[in-house]
Parts: sequence; C-alpha cells; structure tokens
Amino acid sequence: MKYSDLLCQYLKQAGYTHCFTLQGGGIMHLINSADKYFTLMPVVQEVSAVIGAEYFNATEQEGKKAFALVTTGPGFTNTITAIAGAFLESREVLIIGGQVKTADQALGGIRQCGIQEVDGVSIAKPITKQAIRLEKPYKASEIYNITKKSSEPRKGPVFIEVPLDVQGANVEENDFNDTIKMEIAVPKKASQDKITEISQMFKNSQRPAILLGGGISKKIRPQIEELLQKHNFAVFTTWNGADLLRGDHRLYFGRPNTWGMRYSNILQQQSDFLVAIGTRMGMQQTGFNYQEFLPNGKLVQVEWDNAELNKKNPGVDYAVQADANSFILDFLAQDLGNHQSWINFCEIVKNKLPLNEHYNNQTSSDYLSPYEFYEKIANFTNEGDNIIPCSSGGAYTAFQQSMLLKKDQITISNKGLASMGYGLAGAIGSAIARPNARTLHFEGDGGFAQNMQEIGTVKANNLNIKMFIFNDGGYASIRMTQRNYFNGKYVGCDKQTGLGLPNWHKLFEAFDIPCIAINKGFENDSEFLNLFNKVGAVAFILSIDPEQTYFPKITSQILPNGSMSSNPIHKMTPELSLDIEKEVFKYLK
Repeated sequence: MKYSDLLCQYLKQAGYTHCFTLQGGGIMHLINSADKYFTLMPVVQEVSAVIGAEYFNATEQEGKKAFALVTTGPGFTNTITAIAGAFLESREVLIIGGQVKTADQALGGIRQCGIQEVDGVSIAKPITKQAIRLEKPYKASEIYNITKKSSEPRKGPVFIEVPLDVQGANVEENDFNDTIKMEIAVPKKASQDKITEISQMFKNSQRPAILLGGGISKKIRPQIEELLQKHNFAVFTTWNGADLLRGDHRLYFGRPNTWGMRYSNILQQQSDFLVAIGTRMGMQQTGFNYQEFLPNGKLVQVEWDNAELNKKNPGVDYAVQADANSFILDFLAQDLGNHQSWINFCEIVKNKLPLNEHYNNQTSSDYLSPYEFYEKIANFTNEGDNIIPCSSGGAYTAFQQSMLLKKDQITISNKGLASMGYGLAGAIGSAIARPNARTLHFEGDGGFAQNMQEIGTVKANNLNIKMFIFNDGGYASIRMTQRNYFNGKYVGCDKQTGLGLPNWHKLFEAFDIPCIAINKGFENDSEFLNLFNKVGAVAFILSIDPEQTYFPKITSQILPNGSMSSNPIHKMTPELSLDIEKEVFKYLK
C-alpha cells in the first residue's frame, strides 16, 4: 500500500482525530490519505493550521487530538510563528510538512535544488522538541515514539518532514506494522516527605497562598474545587491558568501579572509563603523587577523542567521538580491550617480596589470603555463557553485585568510569544474541539487584521463564534507606548501614520456574516442580545477611543545610559493615594 496511507493509520492509532491543513503539491499524497482517516479542517493560511491545532489540543477533550499538515517551502515557513508560540507555552501540537523528493534535496553547498525547497528541519529544531525528516518509510513504533514527545512533559511541538517520494512509496504493509506500545509517561511525583515538609511550612505561615499555572490540567478542575472547600488561604492563577478556578470562588483573588489585576499583585506580594504550581514564573509573572518579587515571603516553585527551577529570576527558596497535577491534588489533601484573618484582609483589599478603575472610563459617549465592556459581557456568558481572547494588545490586557470567568468556561491564549493575529485562528480550533459550546472571541482591530482571512473558515464551517473587534483605528498598545515614552510621536500605528485597516461592516458583509456596532448600553440592545444568543457566526464592532488608557500597569523609566528601571509588581501606575496605600500595603515594608 502507499506509505502515506500507512502513516495516517499510525497517526490515527496514536489518537489523532482532526487535521488542520492547507493543501499543496508537496503533500499531495498525504492530503489524499488524511482525508480517509481524519476530520479535515482547511484553513486559508498555514499559520492558522498550527494555531488551530494548538488550541484544539489545549481544550483537552477526551478522545480528540489534532495535528497540522502543511506543504513544503512557504507552506512550512508560514507556520514558524505558531510553532514558536506553542514551544514557549509548552503546548502539544504535531506539525507534518511536505518536502521535495529525496533526490532533489540540496544537501549542503547550494541553497536550493528542488522547487520550493527549504530545510524545514534545521529551521524548526530550536523551537520544537524534535524535528526530523523521514528519508525512508518509518515503522509504526518509530512514528509513535516521535509523536508522543509532543505530549510528554514538558509538552511542545514536534515537526515531521516527509519527502514526496517517501509519501508515495509503495510498501508491504506487513513489513511496517509492528506493535505500537501506547505507553503513557508516568509523571514524576513529589515525595510524600517533600509534600509533608512544604505543607507544614504552609500551615505555619501567616499569609500563605498558592498560584495555579497553565501546567495544571483543566481535567482536574472539579477535584481542585472540591479539595479547596476545606481550606482557608488565598488562591491566585496565572493568565494561562485563568480558567482553573471560577471568578466568584471565595478563595480566588485574581490574576497577578505585570499587567495583572491590581489587588492580585498587591496581595501576592504580601504573602509570606507562596506555592507556585505549574508555572515557569517568567518575568510577566514576577515583574521585570524580579529582585523585589515576594519581598517578605518564601517562594516554592513546582515545575517539571529543572532548567526553569534553576534560573536566576526569580530566586526560588524551595524548588520541587515534579508533575503539577499530582502535586496540587496531593498538596490540597493535607492539613494546611486555617488562615481566616489573612482571607479577611484579602477581602478588604479586593473590595477597596475595583477591577474597572475610573482612569479607564474617561471617554466620551461616542466610545465604549473595554473595561466596562468586559465587566458587563461577563454577565451574559454561559457556563461552559469557550472564551478566546487575542494574545497581545489593549483588548487582551483589558480582558485579563477585568473579566472574571464562570464555571467550566475554557480560556486559551498564547502570552509567551504574545503575537498579534492569534485570536481568530485559536477561536476556530476551540470551536471545532467543543462544537456544542459557544465561542466568544475578543481581539483588537490591528491584531484581527493580521489573520482576518480566516473569516472565510468560520463561515464555510458555520462555526458558532461571536467575534468582538475592538475598533480603535490601529495598534492601541503601540500607540500608548509611543505616547508615554516618545512624547506622542506616532509611527506606523494608525491610519494617520499609514496603517491600513478595512471597513469592518463591509468586510463581514462580503462573507455573509451578520455584523453590528455596539456601544454603551449594548446590554439592553435587543438586536445585540438576539445575535449574541443565536447559534452561528456574528461580528460585533466595539467603538474604542484611540486614546483609551489601559491601567493599571507597571511602568519603567529610561535611565541616562538607555537601560530601563521598572517598579516592583505591586507598585502599579497610576499610584494609589497614601491613605489607600497605608491600608492595602499593610505587610509591605
């Protein structure tokens, strides 16, 4: 039989059910075979194939797994942003790429021999867990041992390049069908002694807290919530772990980050014992001034990757190399003490500092504050909705600072690379993985424009995606940076400085997708409510002030030598009044 058929059989045995793809001559055998074994999801641009597969897998639906199939040359190079994003976020995704025939490959010396030839393996190696070219047909066990690397700790992308002659090779099936051992890597668990030791320190502390990261599986959310019922301490989540605990949980005190919720940053900084589980504790989490992270407390970091535990930022007092899922369940099963006075203080700070700060609402009646929007739209969402923001810019910042999630909602973003253009492709992947859930997608106009061709994918597949575009005429976060640091000298950030954006209503009309503008009072607009609750694709255009502010934030100063000096994460701009600081900075010296 043809090897491309056999390869697809192997992938199906390995658990793959869906294939995001853009066809091309370099994968003509593979695409023909994939159509026999998988649900195919065609996209308009290859980067969306990888983003879609990444977000599909990140929903963690039992019995479903997706891979991306792209052609050689530009088909592969178009995927690099998405592969890098999945690598930085430790997300599972398999990319299979085409390649010219083995006889046509330029193996050193010349730059190119075959048509559209480029060395995908060499390009992909630094941003994948494994990148390999199949110079001959591989057996079932060999393919499985390559693909499973994507799902083993620490997760990440895997790239397999398959030359055309290997795809189309005629092979004897019995010569290649060896046994696939569906081995599941047993996660390394923390020892009971280590769990007991940390639990006792946690119990004896005055202001303990845990930080739940994206390394914790969504599948164990019910167990986490059940175990938390008997406890009394503060719980925070990272942006990637935002959906691990519902926003109205009595112990939940938000999402600390350089662009985090102000009360979350302040409270986390006052913890005297923080256990961070399943998070790499990057600079977004600690602030650029990581030397002043957790100034009066001890930090425990539970992380699979030993290199992350040994980096200098931030300093870790107790490093635990272990699986986050087993650790959080074992840890919450311990006696962790009663810390009601600390919870009482957390409640005071939370109530004193609103998510929607008045600085951001000083707009005219012609505009809608994004913070006000998120605060109100949260009331209209359903439990179990897919909530897919973009991954950078003002629309993303405002989402993470102000929108609280409901039970069983799933939210996915890619903040490590923080690339514009992620939102729509990610929403497509999530919507296909969970077809019975409504998908809400939030993105700025500049970011949406970078991948807007996928509107066609939404329409062609009749996906139930509600697209909210924050229309502020350009790149809001870039404009704000240029305003704050360069005296408002705008360059390449809006129509006035040469950035071209479409008439959104005409664009969606071309795809036969309903599109309406929403503004203040949208929550009482019958047309909005009807379209929002109706199954199918709809676009909503929010009119956002081009000078909209996004506060609070961590600010930096440019020093005379050109370097930057940042405030610690609890000192956000605008600064609090001295009276309020005295009240909410109680344990900060």
